[in-house]
Amino acid sequence: MSHIVTIETQIRDLVALRAACRRVGLEQPQQETVQLFSGQATGYCVRLPQWRYPVVCELQNGAIHFDNYGGRWGEQRQLDRLMQAYAAEKTRLEAHKQGYAVTEQTLSDGRIKLTIHVGEEL
Repeated sequence: MSHIVTIETQIRDLVALRAACRRVGLEQPQQETVQLFSGQATGYCVRLPQWRYPVVCELQNGAIHFDNYGGRWGEQRQLDRLMQAYAAEKTRLEAHKQGYAVTEQTLSDGRIKLTIHVGEEL
């Protein structure tokens, strides 16, 4: 039986965040306090291509702080790409912890389809 799952992503796992950054070709996140336009934020900073300010991930509570001024200071699709990569990597890590195999397919619209094979060992 197949099930479709929708995931609301919060970034809480540094291993998955690092894997997501590798996947999309970004520098590894660093723990920092940075100045955003609207104030300071502390957490793991990811610098997206051509963004004025970094994205700051607070792993303790899953919060993500960023300021792209409605796309004027950075394209939203860059953040969406990071979030998709994080969700895929976190799902893969959790499935492997349970001993499940995972296959991945990139769809024509850029979305990622993960299939977790329950009952099939790694």
